[in-house]
Amino acid sequence: MSITELFLFALSVVVAGAVAGIVFLYKSELDRAYRAARRGSLIAGTKAGPIEYADNGSGPPLLSIHGAGGGFDQGVANAADIVGEGFRIIAPSRFGYLRTPIPQDGSAAAQADAHAALLSYLNVSKAAVIGASAGARSAIELALRHPDRVTALVLISPSTYAPSRPVAVETSRGSRLVFWLVNRGADFVWWAAETIAPSLLVRFIGIRPELFAASPKAEQARVMNIIRNIKPLSLRFRGINVDSHTELHQLPLEKIAAPTLIVAARDDGFNTLPAAEFAASKIPYAELVIYEAGGHLLIGHEGELRMMVRSFLGLRDKAMAVL
Repeated sequence: MSITELFLFALSVVVAGAVAGIVFLYKSELDRAYRAARRGSLIAGTKAGPIEYADNGSGPPLLSIHGAGGGFDQGVANAADIVGEGFRIIAPSRFGYLRTPIPQDGSAAAQADAHAALLSYLNVSKAAVIGASAGARSAIELALRHPDRVTALVLISPSTYAPSRPVAVETSRGSRLVFWLVNRGADFVWWAAETIAPSLLVRFIGIRPELFAASPKAEQARVMNIIRNIKPLSLRFRGINVDSHTELHQLPLEKIAAPTLIVAARDDGFNTLPAAEFAASKIPYAELVIYEAGGHLLIGHEGELRMMVRSFLGLRDKAMAVL
């Protein structure tokens, strides 16, 4: 064997070993993601059909409605970040996410009816409601269609209707590519991007990479944990498709009777501020809080946000204890 042949053989062995290592790491991580996505939830046989949900903690009931790319697990994580302990957290997987199927009517109104059906299944007469991002759509519909079930309404970075400047995916070429991949459940590409190009995913979830880079390590870890837990996309992309093809329209927000708190950031990559301002202008006595920076996930404001929401929900005396 010549030196050239020996070199090429050695190179092929190295490449094959590297590929095998990458495949092993990917499969191991995807297996972990699948196990995590199937752990900690139940299936409720409701009048609206089967709904996956988690039911954790004790205290006043709180329905935590996740955003795009989520599932019950994101709802649980959102509640932990936003309110902490002291609540019974009920976190459903919305239509198309994880083990909740998509019915013939996948609208936000139908999702709201499904939320009400889940509460009935659990013998919960009423609850405070947190709707994050795209989850704010069915949270608003729940407050309109089932007003007796909602004691308070919290909308976080609401991906809802705005008449002049609609909510939109960040429009850079990289984000368009990620959106295309997400809608096809591209697990491997998402996993690879976490290591090779995390800033691409950070921007895709509505946060400026420079804001992320300047944030404390704990906040960076929180953001990356959210990104990691979007896997497996193959169990979530049907729900993402439902969210991305939902036509937003004006609702009679002036009929909402529940006390309402709305929080958004000016630099949200999904442009949710106009929607937040519009909702606050229509919902009677709604309280609007705007952060100058923080992106879609309101990074840098976790402690302040938690104390504010807990106070709004009536746990003012306990707000400081959980920080």
